[in-house]
Amino acid sequence: MTALIAATVQFIAQHAEWTFPVMFVIAFGESFVFLSLLFPGTAIMIAAGLLVPHGTVPLAPLLCGAISGAVTGDGISWWLGKRYGHHLTARWPFTSHPQLLAGGENLFRRFGTASVFIGRFLGPFRATIPLVAGITKMRAGPFWFANIASALIWAPALLLPGSVVLWVAEAAQVSRDWKIVIGAGVLLVIAALVWVVRKLELFWLKTD
Repeated sequence: MTALIAATVQFIAQHAEWTFPVMFVIAFGESFVFLSLLFPGTAIMIAAGLLVPHGTVPLAPLLCGAISGAVTGDGISWWLGKRYGHHLTARWPFTSHPQLLAGGENLFRRFGTASVFIGRFLGPFRATIPLVAGITKMRAGPFWFANIASALIWAPALLLPGSVVLWVAEAAQVSRDWKIVIGAGVLLVIAALVWVVRKLELFWLKTD
């Protein structure tokens, strides 16, 4: 996974014109129910945000690609659930990770429409909740509102923290070596936060 993250970020850095399609694919894979477990999308998006301050990658296609990919991934997952229903629950990844479906259904029962918004920020359920929403025949209007609104917050929340820290360092005229150290520190802190959140999510799954 580490090699894939490094290779993807390096590709974006060397081919800025591909920023939108690459970020679309990354966010789509992170949000689509049958790909989400295979994609280290969160780590790639955080690292890609560090390429913005020095102009290596433009911000607009980075954000637009991530937002549109996330919306599309959730939208197709919802459509598949609505169209094929429980036939999909007997397939991977639910056969190998049944807790994903059980946890997603429980979250949906608790919060209804709001679960589509909330689920975007909960790693294990990011792609499961839209499928459950489709299976339960959630209406299109509320689903698309929650889907788009959550993507508009989720993508910047991953892409911008590293950029902001480096912009501040630039304004404070921090040396290049220290900028590298700061960038690495940002990645480590965010990675630690992601790890803690996922541990809490797994604990919630086991105790619920």
